[in-house]
Amino acid sequence: MGFATHLGPWLLGTVKDTTGTTAGMIRNIGATHSFQFKVVAYADTTAQTVLACIPAGSVIQSIQFLTTTAYTTTAPTFAFFVNGTAINSATAPSGTTAGTTGRGGFTLGTSNPSLVANVGTTDAIIAFTQVNGSGGTGAGILEISYIVRGSDGAIAPTVFTA
Repeated sequence: MGFATHLGPWLLGTVKDTTGTTAGMIRNIGATHSFQFKVVAYADTTAQTVLACIPAGSVIQSIQFLTTTAYTTTAPTFAFFVNGTAINSATAPSGTTAGTTGRGGFTLGTSNPSLVANVGTTDAIIAFTQVNGSGGTGAGILEISYIVRGSDGAIAPTVFTA
């Protein structure tokens, strides 16, 4: 099974508290990446189409686009939003051009960088708007990578309990 549910940050590691200065005694708990995907067709140009809903407090690591069917007229441009607020300027995925397939990413945080670092205290709808040239074809997969944090933005618990 490839899907799981879990509330709050999922912290992994074997040492919860630092009790020395050598490996095995130093706190090594960290958070894991989570991913969501959305298949995108050339005609998916509705303003603010939902890409994913991510948990409160999450930090967005990246958004990538894998072109699976080459766009015939021009590389698509995408703008991304957190609960309706833009987090980038509309742009084509890096390294992509019309007539090619492959993976490209986006620079996030050019608008409202604080929303990339922490999506807020409620679950966030991540949406996109795709713009293409007219009369073409193409398709791909959008992938959002994020780290689940506490709804207060904490990446690790402040108090450990046994």
